[in-house]
This record gives sequence, structure tokens and C-alpha cells, in this order.
Amino acid sequence: YAIDQKHQSVWIAQREGRAKDSNDRTQEALIKMLSLGKKGDLLDSIRELNIAPVAISYEYDPCDSLKAYEFLQKSKNPDFKKSQRDDLVNMQTGIMGYKGIINYGFTPCINDELAHLEGETDRAIILQSVCQIIDRHIHLNYRIYPCNYIAYDMLYKENRFANEYTPEQKENFEKYIQGQIAKLGEFSIEDYQFMQEKMLLMYSNPLKNQLAAKG
Repeated sequence: YAIDQKHQSVWIAQREGRAKDSNDRTQEALIKMLSLGKKGDLLDSIRELNIAPVAISYEYDPCDSLKAYEFLQKSKNPDFKKSQRDDLVNMQTGIMGYKGIINYGFTPCINDELAHLEGETDRAIILQSVCQIIDRHIHLNYRIYPCNYIAYDMLYKENRFANEYTPEQKENFEKYIQGQIAKLGEFSIEDYQFMQEKMLLMYSNPLKNQLAAKG
């Protein structure tokens, strides 16, 4: 109603909650739900939404160590669930915590790219394809920061992107990781390394996905 009749823009997240490992993927159920607003052809319903993907890139995720700690707990107890207090702490940290540079990458409407789906009758294929188009736009329009390049090289033990950051930036990022984990308490070497790896994964995934989107 807001889009089709009032001609207003509506912002909606691509999935339920933000990916813990920063591997952002559009949820098919979301596109399916939005397309239910109109009866008839699925592709026409999606076109009428005029979907324009937006990539939001945070230099730092204030909840990075909290997410890593949650990964650690789940590795030890698959049934682990955050308490209500934990959820509140995560929300407060996410809102108030330091994010560094924030970049919004706006992309064109995807309607023209849906032409290749004309005549497709399999709803599952249409929904999957729409999600892939949205994801590609988002991944291509990430802003990649020095910390993303550093995390990638540290995680995969490479110097592939050494020209994208200085030794000082790498040292500062390493200290940042250490400081974030230190806020949570003391850990064994194994637990510390586990959380460090998860944090490096979070920061390297945007770059990894952008590289894949570029082909």
C-alpha cells in the first residue's frame, strides 16, 4: 500500500537480524512475504516493489566480541541461548558503541535485471534469483576499510592486500581485537584464539563477498 498507492519509500532489513559473521544474505522468506501483497504473477508483484538494495558498511562492529563470545558458548554447548539481559546488552552496545566510519551505498532499482526471469514458472527459482541479485548489489557496494583487508590477510595468513594498509594500521587493529576480547574477561589460549578467529572472519567476510561478486 505504501509503495504502490502512496508512492512512498520503505526501508526494510534483508533478513531477520544481522548475520553474526557479517556474511549478509537476503532471506528468501522475506521476498516471498512481500510478494504476497498482490495476487497473480510473482515476478510482477516483485517488480511493483521497485527494490533498490542499500549496502551499509560499518568500519567497526561494536558487538564483534560479543558475537565471538556467543560463538564460543555455542561451540561448547549447542543449546546455548542468550539471556534477555544479554540481548539488552547487545542492543545497547550496537546502538551506542563505536562504529568508526559508516558508509551507505545506494544502488539502482533491480527491475531491469529481472527480465531474464520472464517465463520462469518455478517460484523457488524466481525467489532465489531475486535474492542473489540483491546480494550481489549489496556486496559490490560495500565500502571496504583497512581493517577488512587486514582481517583477511590475518585470517588466511597471507599478504594479498598488504598494499591496502600500513604496518601501523595493522598493529592498531590487532590491539583493537585484543582490547575487545579483554573486555569480556580472561580466557584460555584456545578460547582466545577461537574468538579471535571468529572476529577476523566477521571483518573479512565483506571483502570476501565483494571479491566473489566481482567474479
